[in-house]
Amino acid sequence: VCSSDLTIAAYPQGGGSYIVARHNLGTFAGLLAGSALLIDYALDAAVGISAGIGALTSAVPSLHPRTLLLCLIALAILTLVNLRGMQENGAVFMAPTYVFLTCMFVAIGIGLAKAIASGGHPAPVIAPPAFHGAVTAVTAWILLKSFASGCTALTGVEAVSNGVQAFRDDRVKEAQRTLAFIITALALMLAGIAYLVKAYKIVATDPNGDHYQSILSMMLAAVAGRQWFYYVS
Repeated sequence: VCSSDLTIAAYPQGGGSYIVARHNLGTFAGLLAGSALLIDYALDAAVGISAGIGALTSAVPSLHPRTLLLCLIALAILTLVNLRGMQENGAVFMAPTYVFLTCMFVAIGIGLAKAIASGGHPAPVIAPPAFHGAVTAVTAWILLKSFASGCTALTGVEAVSNGVQAFRDDRVKEAQRTLAFIITALALMLAGIAYLVKAYKIVATDPNGDHYQSILSMMLAAVAGRQWFYYVS
């Protein structure tokens, strides 16, 4: 975080990994960073789309057989939106992002309040599926999937330092505040979700099974039930 914060100050015109590496370490290092970013952004798109469609099929199980088609439609929509430019892209996704963050923090707040009131053993509104042993063994594929999921957070940090010019007044300070907000929000959500998953005894379900539910879907159902708040979240 400190490194990205300093990068924003040093490159107010925008300084992602490619620019910083090429400027300080030479052409080869810049190309290496650029190729890593290409992989990183591909993983970011794949993880983001699969997570979004996973949330949709968890809320509407009848859509689960059409998961691949929905992912391709989401990819086409994201491509069209991004082709319009960075500022237009931000305007389209700003409202859904704020709604999601607000709902997550409200859900975490409700869950923590129930957990504290019950001495760390809250009763779920809708009980998550019972644990029946490991869904799959730990393999290289599982480790690579975890790595890909971790890339999404790093890409968010990269996007801020690389897009300083998208900010209006006092670009450096606004970009630094945005970066601080992203990191803080990610840390709080990760800590809150991890605690509630443990408190409500939520375990992962088979994504290829007929009764797949995402972790967030099960957490929201356990905390608040399947009411309007669940579907908005």
